[in-house]
Amino acid sequence: MTVRPIRLFGDPVLRSPADPVRIGSDGVRELVQDLIDTVKEPGRAGVAAPQIGVGLRAFSYNVDGEVGYVLNPEVVETSGEPELMDEGCLSVPGLAYPTKRFPYAKVRGVDVDGEPVELEGTGLMAEALQHECDHLDGTVYVMTLDPETRRQALRDIRAQDWFH
Repeated sequence: MTVRPIRLFGDPVLRSPADPVRIGSDGVRELVQDLIDTVKEPGRAGVAAPQIGVGLRAFSYNVDGEVGYVLNPEVVETSGEPELMDEGCLSVPGLAYPTKRFPYAKVRGVDVDGEPVELEGTGLMAEALQHECDHLDGTVYVMTLDPETRRQALRDIRAQDWFH
């Protein structure tokens, strides 16, 4: 059981698309346990494997008291009109920006035994599913902001002590 340190914006692992998890390969169960231990820290709704330095398609979530994980997730459905939500990220600590997210999202993947997993939700769960899948595609949310907000976000990030 290990709470792993979070990689910060600027770390190349956050900009690289994650590789699929090979079910049954060495270390998968340990990775899942580390993701769960790491997401259980206060104030965390989700942690993607790249955020702990592992370039694999896996994330954990902690929303409304429900803690879990999914391997090889793909967003298979979104609905509703995208809404601006004040979004933050563990890899961009202390900052939050209005980000467009669908109000409903559904993700499909598998568990450590290769059994199907389906997660869906609205509100924070929908936001977390979209946010974590973005991480697995090599996208940190600040890069999806409208151009003016993104420029401000990047200025703000460069001014943070943790960025240097």
